[in-house]
Amino acid sequence: MLREVTDSELQAFPALEWSDIFSRITPGIRLSLERVLGTQDAASLSLEESYGLANAAGEDLLGLLVAANMLRAELAGNIVTYVVNRNINFTNICFVGCKFCAFSRGPREADTYFLTFDEVARKALEAWELGATEVCIQGGLPRNLPKFYYRDILRAVKNAVPRMHIHAFSPMEIVYGVELTGMPLADYLSMLRDNGLGTLPGTAAEILDDEIRQILSANKLSTAQWIEVIRTAHRCGIRTTSTLMYGHAETPAHWVRQMRLLREIQSETGGFTEFVPLGFVHQNTILFHQGLSRTGPSLAEHLKVHALARVLLAGSIHNIQVSWVKLNRQLSQLCLHAGANDYGGTLMEENISREAGATAGQYTSPEDFQSLILEIGRIPAERNTVYSKINIKLPLEDLIAEQALEAEFA
Repeated sequence: MLREVTDSELQAFPALEWSDIFSRITPGIRLSLERVLGTQDAASLSLEESYGLANAAGEDLLGLLVAANMLRAELAGNIVTYVVNRNINFTNICFVGCKFCAFSRGPREADTYFLTFDEVARKALEAWELGATEVCIQGGLPRNLPKFYYRDILRAVKNAVPRMHIHAFSPMEIVYGVELTGMPLADYLSMLRDNGLGTLPGTAAEILDDEIRQILSANKLSTAQWIEVIRTAHRCGIRTTSTLMYGHAETPAHWVRQMRLLREIQSETGGFTEFVPLGFVHQNTILFHQGLSRTGPSLAEHLKVHALARVLLAGSIHNIQVSWVKLNRQLSQLCLHAGANDYGGTLMEENISREAGATAGQYTSPEDFQSLILEIGRIPAERNTVYSKINIKLPLEDLIAEQALEAEFA
């Protein structure tokens, strides 16, 4: 029986070196980790080996965390990136009824809202003037939305801010748009692309297992639909993020199968920009209050999912993001030690996690990100949405030559 590691041991794990821990790891786990460390690619790991890593406990868990941080250093360098962006949730009216969501409202509730195109455009322009390079646009799904609403919201933003990157519309919204218009999926996505859609959030994934999806949201798109939207978007030249929500009704086996599925899609399309683990925020959700979920992730789960992602996605998806709105300051930094290399976006306003009970706030300024990154001895850099441009946020005289070299070639 493996001993459980305490929270204080987990909080102190960044001080461990591989030489401190490798002899204490069980042989099978050590062999799996050493193979990935040696090749910087998890393609050769079997399903059973992957399950073993996902169930790591005690010294094995500490070994997984240390190995993930080593892989992060080799694959992503010492730079921690972030994007200056604004979240625009254009309405909270939604008919889907996801049990894990505390953001959505029925159409007759007192606190509903629905932004006009002009209001969305004004928010995008304000964001641009504050230095944002991206707006992330998502909303509830109201009944009887105008057929070409999603196209028209893109046009409104592009007319106001032509150079703004628009990261918008979950696969669920895309499926709804296809239903509204009757267009083939590829044609619909191409229309959005041609009207300003830059990238698509890989949200609405939660857990890509239909049994779990029935518990979370019986009315949401199926696993097959999510995969079809993502693959088609990639074929249309629209890159996407990828996500996984953990800490509710799923098991470690679900994490593994989802990460392996994402690897498979990435090997076909190369369209994923990053992987974003999303910790379930339980406090104000029906899922929790009906006894259908646990009380969100433990500290061990938060760290394990980020580390597992770095290891299982090695050689496939290179950027692992922390969702700071779902984590506190210290935990987000610990996840950066456990394999993550990106802090996500500044957001400027964030409603979905906050409504569910998250307390990390709605906005983190670029200066705050820089401080958090510097505190853990890493190099802060602002990026664009698709990671093709980064701007290191340190005076050159503060970088020793070795750091500058690492940053340049990371």
